[in-house]
Amino acid sequence: MTRDIAAPHAVSRLRAERLARSSKPFLARGGMKGERCPGCRINPAHCICSLRPQLPVNAGVCLIMADIEALKPSNTGWLIADVVPDTWAFGWARTEVDPALLALLADPQWQPFVVFPGEFVTPGRVVNTLPAPTEMPTGKRPLFVLLDATWPEARKMFRKSPYLDRFPVLSLQPEQISRYRLRRSRREDHFCTSEVGALCLELAGETRAAQALEAWLDVYTHHYLQAKHQLPPYLDTPAHLALHALAASGDTRPLHTL
Repeated sequence: MTRDIAAPHAVSRLRAERLARSSKPFLARGGMKGERCPGCRINPAHCICSLRPQLPVNAGVCLIMADIEALKPSNTGWLIADVVPDTWAFGWARTEVDPALLALLADPQWQPFVVFPGEFVTPGRVVNTLPAPTEMPTGKRPLFVLLDATWPEARKMFRKSPYLDRFPVLSLQPEQISRYRLRRSRREDHFCTSEVGALCLELAGETRAAQALEAWLDVYTHHYLQAKHQLPPYLDTPAHLALHALAASGDTRPLHTL
């Protein structure tokens, strides 16, 4: 699938809409200062736009984002929208629902799965794996609904979004520890949104897209932190090399085999 990587994607558009409603500038705490590239949100001297992966992805992602999440430079839902062409982003509000979100959830081409820990959900709704492609309802593609927020916000959003109640809940059971370094969590089993997206893609059989998203997160994190500390980026890390290989290959093999 070919797309214009210079065009604003769903999270970029949501960020612009949210900024337009703000009465004062949004100031990120603890991040890098100064000018940012509009495409990757990093200082232009550390820009990674030329490495942005482009590949076909059958699955889709629906990001339901807490009020200021799209404004945060450390938000990783943005990275999912970079990699997965069929990504939508909606702001969450307790008292109203975007009609476009309801229309997406009702679109017959998609089978939504709300991604949330199963321990907080009625057992009958919980699934730990996806149906095989041949067992999916005819003509449907998986749509992963991710609540992009802090953990307390996500729990509130899950409880107070009754329009999600009719969908199965995909409870991930990953074995690895989160590698995300731009915000701190008290628990090592809490994953950033991009990591959750990669796990979902892997479950959907989208191995190459999952690996591309993992590499994209690593490259973004490295450049973000190097820019923050006014240090030059290293351009030959394993994640950089994986993305270069992806751009050069154009085939469908997993990144680690290139």
